[in-house]
Amino acid sequence: MLIANCSSAKKGKSDYVEVKKISYKTDIEPIIANSCTPCHIPPQGRKEPLESYDHVKTNIGAILERVQLPQDNRKFMPPVNKKPALTADQLAVLIKWQQQGMTE
Repeated sequence: MLIANCSSAKKGKSDYVEVKKISYKTDIEPIIANSCTPCHIPPQGRKEPLESYDHVKTNIGAILERVQLPQDNRKFMPPVNKKPALTADQLAVLIKWQQQGMTE
């Protein structure tokens, strides 16, 4: 996907910035695999499974909500004693993937 800089276009030239298309397989699956195992992959007890594209796509809203909670909130994911919190970059990738339509 390319985006034109409007002010440059008015001057008769185009500056394009390439926007990376985020995909589940390349960008999202490694984040989920690293941060959500062993509780959600495979699912333990009543844990929502997050072991496939369809599972993650269906639950992206809940995932984003829970990873952005304060770490002292009991619903924060991943649990502090099990895995480190997602980094700002990882969170940005998840958000951008949702905004781009969650391609596989």
